[in-house]
Amino acid sequence: MGQQFLEILDKHQEFIANQKIFFVGTATTDSRINVSPKGMDSLRVLGGKRVIWLNVTGSGNETAAHVQISPRMTIMFAAFDGKPMILRLYGMAKVIHPGDAEWETLFPLFDPVPGARQIFDMSVELVQSSCGMSIPFFDYRGERTELTEWAEKKGEAGIQEYWIKKNQTTIDGIVTNILSKNGIQEPAVSE
Repeated sequence: MGQQFLEILDKHQEFIANQKIFFVGTATTDSRINVSPKGMDSLRVLGGKRVIWLNVTGSGNETAAHVQISPRMTIMFAAFDGKPMILRLYGMAKVIHPGDAEWETLFPLFDPVPGARQIFDMSVELVQSSCGMSIPFFDYRGERTELTEWAEKKGEAGIQEYWIKKNQTTIDGIVTNILSKNGIQEPAVSE
Protein backbone atom coordinates (compact mmCIF):
# COMPACT_ATOMS: atom_id res chain seq x y z
CA MET A 1 0.00 0.00 0.00
CA GLY A 2 1.32 3.50 0.83
CA GLN A 3 5.05 4.23 1.05
CA GLN A 4 7.04 7.37 1.76
CA PHE A 5 10.35 8.41 0.27
CA LEU A 6 12.68 11.35 0.87
CA GLU A 7 13.21 11.91 -2.86
CA ILE A 8 11.92 11.04 -6.30
CA LEU A 9 13.31 7.62 -7.23
CA ASP A 10 13.98 6.44 -10.80
CA LYS A 11 10.74 4.40 -10.76
CA HIS A 12 8.80 7.50 -9.71
CA GLN A 13 10.41 9.58 -12.44
CA GLU A 14 9.44 6.96 -15.01
CA PHE A 15 5.86 6.94 -13.70
CA ILE A 16 5.70 10.75 -13.81
CA ALA A 17 7.01 10.82 -17.40
CA ASN A 18 4.17 8.53 -18.48
CA GLN A 19 1.37 10.64 -17.00
CA LYS A 20 -0.60 13.01 -19.23
CA ILE A 21 -2.18 14.99 -16.38
CA PHE A 22 -1.22 16.05 -12.87
CA PHE A 23 -2.94 18.08 -10.16
CA VAL A 24 -1.47 20.94 -8.12
CA GLY A 25 -2.77 21.92 -4.68
CA THR A 26 -1.99 25.20 -2.86
CA ALA A 27 -3.53 27.46 -0.23
CA THR A 28 -2.70 30.24 2.15
CA THR A 29 -3.70 29.96 5.80
CA ASP A 30 -7.02 31.67 5.16
CA SER A 31 -7.72 31.25 1.43
CA ARG A 32 -9.74 28.66 -0.38
CA ILE A 33 -7.73 25.56 -1.23
CA ASN A 34 -6.97 25.55 -4.94
CA VAL A 35 -6.54 22.32 -6.92
CA SER A 36 -5.61 22.77 -10.58
CA PRO A 37 -5.36 20.10 -13.27
CA LYS A 38 -2.32 20.48 -15.55
CA GLY A 39 -1.38 18.87 -18.84
CA MET A 40 0.44 19.91 -22.04
CA ASP A 41 3.70 18.09 -21.17
CA SER A 42 4.43 20.89 -18.71
CA LEU A 43 6.41 19.19 -15.91
CA ARG A 44 10.10 18.33 -15.69
CA VAL A 45 11.90 16.38 -12.98
CA LEU A 46 15.29 18.01 -12.39
CA GLY A 47 16.53 15.55 -9.79
CA GLY A 48 15.41 13.59 -6.79
CA LYS A 49 14.40 16.71 -4.91
CA ARG A 50 13.36 19.18 -7.59
CA VAL A 51 10.59 19.54 -10.18
CA ILE A 52 9.53 22.47 -12.30
CA TRP A 53 6.34 22.99 -14.21
CA LEU A 54 5.25 25.57 -16.75
CA ASN A 55 2.03 27.46 -16.12
CA VAL A 56 0.11 28.98 -19.00
CA THR A 57 -2.39 31.84 -18.95
CA GLY A 58 -5.80 30.75 -17.78
CA SER A 59 -8.93 32.06 -16.16
CA GLY A 60 -7.38 32.31 -12.69
CA ASN A 61 -3.96 32.75 -11.14
CA GLU A 62 -4.55 31.22 -7.71
CA THR A 63 -1.40 29.09 -7.54
CA ALA A 64 0.98 32.02 -8.11
CA ALA A 65 -0.71 34.17 -5.49
CA HIS A 66 -0.80 31.36 -2.92
CA VAL A 67 2.85 30.38 -3.36
CA GLN A 68 4.04 33.96 -2.91
CA ILE A 69 2.41 33.96 0.54
CA SER A 70 2.73 30.31 1.55
CA PRO A 71 5.13 28.27 -0.58
CA ARG A 72 3.61 24.88 0.32
CA MET A 73 2.63 22.84 -2.73
CA THR A 74 1.40 19.32 -3.38
CA ILE A 75 1.53 17.74 -6.84
CA MET A 76 -0.47 14.56 -7.42
CA PHE A 77 -0.31 12.06 -10.26
CA ALA A 78 -2.74 9.16 -10.72
CA ALA A 79 -2.44 6.22 -13.11
CA PHE A 80 -5.41 6.13 -15.47
CA ASP A 81 -3.99 3.15 -17.37
CA GLY A 82 -1.60 0.32 -16.58
CA LYS A 83 -0.70 -0.62 -13.02
CA PRO A 84 -2.62 1.40 -10.40
CA MET A 85 -0.74 4.03 -8.41
CA ILE A 86 -1.14 7.51 -6.94
CA LEU A 87 2.03 9.53 -6.41
CA ARG A 88 2.19 12.76 -4.42
CA LEU A 89 5.08 15.20 -4.20
CA TYR A 90 5.06 17.49 -1.16
CA GLY A 91 7.33 20.48 -0.94
CA MET A 92 7.98 24.19 -1.14
CA ALA A 93 7.71 26.11 -4.38
CA LYS A 94 8.64 29.48 -5.75
CA VAL A 95 7.17 31.38 -8.68
CA ILE A 96 9.40 32.37 -11.57
CA HIS A 97 8.02 34.98 -13.99
CA PRO A 98 9.27 35.75 -17.52
CA GLY A 99 10.94 38.87 -16.09
CA ASP A 100 13.01 36.85 -13.58
CA ALA A 101 16.62 35.80 -14.29
CA GLU A 102 15.88 32.08 -13.76
CA TRP A 103 13.32 32.15 -16.59
CA GLU A 104 16.09 32.26 -19.21
CA THR A 105 17.58 29.04 -17.84
CA LEU A 106 14.38 27.09 -17.17
CA PHE A 107 12.00 28.07 -19.99
CA PRO A 108 14.11 26.36 -22.71
CA LEU A 109 13.49 23.02 -20.91
CA PHE A 110 9.92 23.15 -22.27
CA ASP A 111 8.49 23.31 -25.76
CA PRO A 112 7.56 26.95 -26.41
CA VAL A 113 3.92 27.58 -25.53
CA PRO A 114 2.07 30.81 -26.25
CA GLY A 115 0.67 32.40 -23.13
CA ALA A 116 3.33 30.98 -20.78
CA ARG A 117 3.13 33.11 -17.62
CA GLN A 118 5.08 31.39 -14.82
CA ILE A 119 7.32 28.47 -13.98
CA PHE A 120 6.96 26.89 -10.57
CA ASP A 121 10.17 25.53 -9.07
CA MET A 122 9.41 23.03 -6.30
CA SER A 123 11.85 21.61 -3.75
CA VAL A 124 10.52 18.16 -2.95
CA GLU A 125 10.50 17.29 0.75
CA LEU A 126 8.44 14.09 0.69
CA VAL A 127 7.26 11.63 -1.96
CA GLN A 128 4.34 9.37 -1.14
CA SER A 129 2.93 6.54 -3.22
CA SER A 130 -0.39 4.83 -2.59
CA CYS A 131 -2.29 2.03 -4.27
CA GLY A 132 -4.63 3.90 -6.61
CA MET A 133 -6.82 0.81 -6.98
CA SER A 134 -10.02 2.88 -6.85
CA ILE A 135 -9.00 5.09 -9.80
CA PRO A 136 -10.89 4.17 -12.99
CA PHE A 137 -9.27 3.54 -16.36
CA PHE A 138 -9.36 6.36 -18.90
CA ASP A 139 -8.06 6.37 -22.45
CA TYR A 140 -5.79 9.21 -23.55
CA ARG A 141 -6.92 10.53 -26.93
CA GLY A 142 -4.62 13.52 -27.25
CA GLU A 143 -4.02 17.05 -26.08
CA ARG A 144 -6.63 19.77 -26.43
CA THR A 145 -5.57 22.65 -28.64
CA GLU A 146 -8.08 25.33 -27.68
CA LEU A 147 -5.94 27.11 -25.06
CA THR A 148 -2.90 27.27 -27.35
CA GLU A 149 -5.03 28.52 -30.25
CA TRP A 150 -6.64 31.14 -27.97
CA ALA A 151 -3.22 32.39 -26.80
CA GLU A 152 -1.83 32.49 -30.35
CA LYS A 153 -4.84 34.49 -31.52
CA LYS A 154 -4.51 36.97 -28.63
CA GLY A 155 -0.79 37.53 -29.20
CA GLU A 156 1.57 38.92 -26.56
CA ALA A 157 -0.28 42.24 -26.22
CA GLY A 158 -3.62 40.47 -25.91
CA ILE A 159 -2.25 38.12 -23.25
CA GLN A 160 -0.96 41.09 -21.24
CA GLU A 161 -4.36 42.75 -21.54
CA TYR A 162 -5.95 39.53 -20.28
CA TRP A 163 -3.54 39.49 -17.31
CA ILE A 164 -4.59 43.06 -16.50
CA LYS A 165 -8.29 42.21 -16.62
CA LYS A 166 -8.38 38.66 -15.24
CA ASN A 167 -5.15 37.56 -13.52
CA GLN A 168 -4.27 40.29 -10.97
CA THR A 169 -6.16 38.88 -7.99
CA THR A 170 -7.46 35.52 -6.84
CA ILE A 171 -11.06 34.66 -6.05
CA ASP A 172 -10.18 35.58 -2.44
CA GLY A 173 -8.75 38.97 -3.49
CA ILE A 174 -5.08 38.01 -3.03
CA VAL A 175 -2.75 40.00 -5.30
CA THR A 176 -0.85 37.85 -7.82
CA ASN A 177 1.83 40.45 -8.72
CA ILE A 178 1.73 39.28 -12.34
CA LEU A 179 2.10 42.81 -13.69
CA SER A 180 4.86 44.08 -11.40
CA LYS A 181 6.87 40.85 -11.73
CA ASN A 182 6.82 41.24 -15.51
CA GLY A 183 7.46 44.97 -15.72
CA ILE A 184 3.97 45.73 -17.03
CA GLN A 185 2.39 49.04 -16.16
CA GLU A 186 -1.30 48.92 -15.39
CA PRO A 187 -3.10 51.41 -17.61
CA ALA A 188 -4.27 54.56 -15.87
CA VAL A 189 -7.99 54.74 -15.27
CA SER A 190 -9.58 57.67 -17.07
CA GLU A 191 -12.18 59.67 -15.27
